[in-house]
Amino acid sequence: QVRLVESGGGLVQPGGSLRLSCAASGTFFSINDMGWYRQAPGKERELVATISRGGNTNYADSVKGRFTISRDNAKYTVYLQMSSLKPEDTAMYYCNAGILWTALRDYWGQGTQVTVSS
Repeated sequence: QVRLVESGGGLVQPGGSLRLSCAASGTFFSINDMGWYRQAPGKERELVATISRGGNTNYADSVKGRFTISRDNAKYTVYLQMSSLKPEDTAMYYCNAGILWTALRDYWGQGTQVTVSS
């Protein structure tokens, strides 16, 4: 059974930084694209950033220049370095990955809460 487990969320003041991690575990052949999404109360889930297996990245306009996505393929882990955090970044952050085993499937983590407040 494939699992994605996020860590690193918490409470931070505006202007601060946090680093999220998401590790995949279980039985699979490979991991394709990995990414981070977020959902604030009363809002739809939105893309934050994605990264391909080869390292190509894509960011939402709202986080460009402040967030950096990276991955360690040997550790099946994706990271999100968040800097210059704003109150509007407050949300539940979810990890996503396209994982190949018997078929290529989308997997989601359970989410980690990020709260930006003074």
